[in-house]
Amino acid sequence: MTMSVHTNTGAMIALQNLNKTNEEMQGVQNRINTGLKIAGAKDNAAIYAVAQGMRSDIGALEAVQTGLNRATTIGDVALAAGESISDMLIQMREKATAAMDPSLDTFSRQAYDADFKALLDQVAGILQNAEFDGANILDGSITGGIQFLADADGVRSVTLKSQDMSIGGAIITLAATASLSTVTLATAAVAAVKTSLENVNQALANLGSDVKKLEAHDSFVGKLMDSLNKGVGDLVDADLAVESAMLQSLQVKQQLGVQALSIANSQPQTILSLFQG
Repeated sequence: MTMSVHTNTGAMIALQNLNKTNEEMQGVQNRINTGLKIAGAKDNAAIYAVAQGMRSDIGALEAVQTGLNRATTIGDVALAAGESISDMLIQMREKATAAMDPSLDTFSRQAYDADFKALLDQVAGILQNAEFDGANILDGSITGGIQFLADADGVRSVTLKSQDMSIGGAIITLAATASLSTVTLATAAVAAVKTSLENVNQALANLGSDVKKLEAHDSFVGKLMDSLNKGVGDLVDADLAVESAMLQSLQVKQQLGVQALSIANSQPQTILSLFQG
């Protein structure tokens, strides 16, 4: 190799290798800092595009899960209210059955009638308060039910069907003006309460089935999100154990590179020794 004061080939080669080592070290440090082996499109365009698509699906599924959680809560509130109404109807049947006794005096009959009407008012109050986030599926304000998104594309939906338990309606057939003031009225009230109780219990069974379906789908969406998150991690996450070992290796390589460059830079000094007498 030609010894020249103008061109130091050894130093140039040593510098190129040192720069390459520094670039590799910077890449390793970036992966350690971010925890990602694919942090941007320039790292690997194809894998980055796939990962971004999966992240988009995860974001959409998060919105779906939020809607399903809201649906489940609406259903749970309705179930709690419906179960309370069922309990009220059981008590009302007891009062109405007692009022069918023709031997009751006026005071006792009035007491049963007052209790019966108080329970009926409680049913009305429960219906008014069976609401969550502006949705009440028991008071007749919503016809058919409420639809919620079921997939990330917004193509499928699940329905939480409404159960109209309005007093005097199809489920609670008992009229709001029902009374126990006479044996005849008490007898009619017993029949209406019995029918209403059967209808309410069937409506609760239907509502419970819908809520169970929502919970099952919510669980499925959660598992799907977990799978997608794992898939994204497999694509872009860095193996920090490997990166740690690589960093130590590059640090040694960097130190050796600096020494090699130092030796190459000192080569022109040897030329002076050739001209010393």
